[in-house]
Amino acid sequence: MTALEISREVVKLLDSKKAADIKVLEIKDISSLGDYFVVASGSSTTQVKAMADELEFQLKEKGVTPKRVEGYQSAAWIVLDYYDVIIHLFYEQTRQFYSLERLWSDAPLLDISDLTHSD
Repeated sequence: MTALEISREVVKLLDSKKAADIKVLEIKDISSLGDYFVVASGSSTTQVKAMADELEFQLKEKGVTPKRVEGYQSAAWIVLDYYDVIIHLFYEQTRQFYSLERLWSDAPLLDISDLTHSD
């Protein structure tokens, strides 16, 4: 799978787990960290862990495994590093505090409206 395909699949999986405020930032032209950041929030640490578990399981079924997973124990901010796609799963208050999208405001947002369900 390409980085874009992984990102789109992640958005669909997160949407199915009721993730809030899902965003995909295209960082490939402004950073060597990867191609995309996927950022989403959960309303509890339990939900954040459930989102991470579902992503790992479903992507592994497609033959995609993470290089590294950080923050799982606290679940306030879990980072799943899939090389060119880095997924940031936040507990809502933690996301507000770190304001990752503000720090990466130069990165264009991908249109993912075709991948999510409106509430």
